[in-house]
Amino acid sequence: MKYNILKEGLKQQDESYRKIQKWDRKCYKRGKKDYCVYVQYEVKSLNYEANEIDNIELLDTSSKDGHRIYIRGILYIMAKALNEVYPEALLSVNYQLSSAMFCKIDNMEITDEMIVNVKARMQEIINQNLEIRKVVMTKEEAEEFYSNEKTLRGIVQIDNTQKEGVSLYYCEDYFNYFFGVMPVTTAYTDVFDVIKYGDGFLVRYPSAEKPNELTNYKSNKKLLSTLEEYEDIHRVLQIDTLYKLNKEIKEGRTSNVILLSEALHEKKMANIADDIAKRKNVKMVLIAGPSSSGKTTFAKRLGVELRLNGLKPVTISVDNYFVERVDNPKDENGDYDFECLEAIDLELFNNHIKTLLDGGTIDVPTFDFKVGTKRYNGEKMHLEDDEILVIEGIHCLNDKLTSSIPMEQKYKIYISDLTVLNIDYCNRISTTDTRLIRRIVRDNNFRGYSALHTLRTWASVNRGENKNIFPYQENCDVMFNSSLIYELSVLKKQALPLLQEITNAEPEYAEAKRLVEFLKYFEEVDEGLIPQNSLLREFVGGSIFGD
Repeated sequence: MKYNILKEGLKQQDESYRKIQKWDRKCYKRGKKDYCVYVQYEVKSLNYEANEIDNIELLDTSSKDGHRIYIRGILYIMAKALNEVYPEALLSVNYQLSSAMFCKIDNMEITDEMIVNVKARMQEIINQNLEIRKVVMTKEEAEEFYSNEKTLRGIVQIDNTQKEGVSLYYCEDYFNYFFGVMPVTTAYTDVFDVIKYGDGFLVRYPSAEKPNELTNYKSNKKLLSTLEEYEDIHRVLQIDTLYKLNKEIKEGRTSNVILLSEALHEKKMANIADDIAKRKNVKMVLIAGPSSSGKTTFAKRLGVELRLNGLKPVTISVDNYFVERVDNPKDENGDYDFECLEAIDLELFNNHIKTLLDGGTIDVPTFDFKVGTKRYNGEKMHLEDDEILVIEGIHCLNDKLTSSIPMEQKYKIYISDLTVLNIDYCNRISTTDTRLIRRIVRDNNFRGYSALHTLRTWASVNRGENKNIFPYQENCDVMFNSSLIYELSVLKKQALPLLQEITNAEPEYAEAKRLVEFLKYFEEVDEGLIPQNSLLREFVGGSIFGD
């Protein structure tokens, strides 16, 4: 027997229904709505026709998938409103900044009046509770459709040989393509704001933690500047969307794309090294960034550039300065929290750094993780006049880590894989997704972990980043974007089979399937074309710096 989850619900006697009733009561008390459903750990719309025997779980915006659907929904409504109020506007959804999406109109100057008009129309669309329906066409039907409509919305699907049909989401006469499940009506995304920001505008939405309110917006000027720097370059190269990247690859210009991407990295690293050398008082370089940003290779390549400026990099590991295990703080579950700042012996670390910068010599500790104590094995360290400390760690942008060191002696670098490539002009590629795919490949190649293991631990990794890294990113002197425009075309070959091993018997199947469908859009690039000093080698192997 089939039933529609939204319209019919499940039979009272069904155990799944009783679970949903209980879950719904909990969500009602928290003031949340259901946005989608897991059916056998696969994300489905609330209009999905399910079987009685299916394992069902409703999801609200506190879940990753529910929150993604909320964001897609409000962006869809914004695009529809903009199309109706300013039909000539060429919209591009660029990147996420806090709980907001930064957007631009490429052919019009954005005014306060435009923002007011678009926001008002969005509210009208939401109040009307209009249906958002999915329409699927065959490839042949889609060819005729795009020939008649003269639009690029969703056209990237036509060239995807692993996708049988072409889907568009319709609301009244408006249509657009969004990668992933959408809300069933416009009324589901009723908490939002639109504000003018720089040369674009922000579409703001609630966080997963507070689904009924907009939190205070925290400006990310350095992050935005870094993203725009790379976006401008890629637009000059005329590769700002996946459709254009795939075209370059299919037409035999892959090597040119790789060389230009790598040259951008080389130039930026050289500029950073030059800036460090100009600041005569700088004695230490501090590098921090989220997981799979390429920090290890970056630090080594920066070291080469520093040597060209007459500075010899010397590394010191923060990991050797953990407090004694008995003094290590514990988390809410009673487990040792090795990622909190208090897990570091800050007094000893600062004393050693200060001694080195003052020309003294230290006894370097080595932390024995099995026993949980520092050991001294006779290793000494002293800095020569032409040497500079290079330190990499999650707390390096937090000034409490080096509180006793004068600010003018520190140079702080934030590094992250800040993807600026979009699927198309309304579907951005998540920087978090790119880092996750990097990590899946690296974990398998160098740590022997399956994709399932990586997905299971990813939420914990993200929590640590949200607590210890992202709040301090604007404290840096410079940001380095480690993204390479071609990287997912390379990572696809290794990541895809790893993700396809995960079955719907596992809760992580929904995430794995989403990433599989996403990667299928990319034309493959042979990793043999990648330079041996590329940051990407840190993940796929074969680095000149060692694995």
